[in-house]
Amino acid sequence: MTPLTSYSPITIDFTPEAPASGNLDVQWIHGSISPKHNTDPDIQIHAYNEHTYILRQNMAVHYEAPFMFLLFGNDRAILLDTGATRSPDFFPLRQTVDALIEQWLDKNPRPSYSLVVAHTHLHRDHFEGDPQFDDRPNTEMVGHSLAATREFYKFQDWPKDVVPFDLGGRVLNVMASPGHEDAEVSIYDPYTQLLFTGDLLYPGRLYIRDWDEFCGSIDRMIAFTDTHPVTHLLGCHVEMSIYPRLDYLIRTNYQPYERPLQMSVKQLHSVRDAIAHVNGRPGIHVFDDYIIYNGIPDRYFSYENMDPSAAPGDLRPA
Repeated sequence: MTPLTSYSPITIDFTPEAPASGNLDVQWIHGSISPKHNTDPDIQIHAYNEHTYILRQNMAVHYEAPFMFLLFGNDRAILLDTGATRSPDFFPLRQTVDALIEQWLDKNPRPSYSLVVAHTHLHRDHFEGDPQFDDRPNTEMVGHSLAATREFYKFQDWPKDVVPFDLGGRVLNVMASPGHEDAEVSIYDPYTQLLFTGDLLYPGRLYIRDWDEFCGSIDRMIAFTDTHPVTHLLGCHVEMSIYPRLDYLIRTNYQPYERPLQMSVKQLHSVRDAIAHVNGRPGIHVFDDYIIYNGIPDRYFSYENMDPSAAPGDLRPA
């Protein structure tokens, strides 16, 4: 890593009048018929812009293939989620993140710089890579509980608050968005006007464990987007195909015709209509851009409920 000396770094302006431009013209890696013969990188790296990176875990390494996000500010960066695999041999997340930070510091040198490792929510395909960062210097980890999440972001009135989180001139807005998971948060970045929605909303299967919380989160998110411009909503998975109402098989390792990751405010508003249609009824409810799984048994969450002491790659339910 570039040596850090004692000089005044150039302050980057993260408050432009218009949203910072970004690129989502990307073909995401989407697995292969034979995972054993897959030749894609373990982690795909895409620069949305020079201060914002999107990472995707290789589907051949883990079928969840979650997306992760690395955002840079003047004083520190934040990594949103750490993926579905613990082993750095199969999933070199820390090595990848360290290389991106080193690359960023080469262009934007600072006398010191830190990293926050956070989570959109607390399901295991979003924090399994955490141990790779345990011994990393200048690193703060968000704990794995609702209490730790609320304390870290300084929520006073969960889930109603929208709280600021400053990366150094790049001030994120953090909002509670439970329903899929109790400690879930969604994060708005005024610099890019991207809204990171975790597993609350993405082009795929929306697993709902608390219907009332989910409805409240969608209502608050819509109210937020009514007063804040949004370029794209970015969730953490793609499970829908390019064909409306058609998703891929659960636990597949190959999704050759995925739809884009990004969603729109219009699609967010459509969830309110979907909520009215479902009206709290348990079951699987299929819509064009997503599928609502309301009150479905936990066998659909086998990885999230696996024995935490199991070896990496062991998918036996707990």
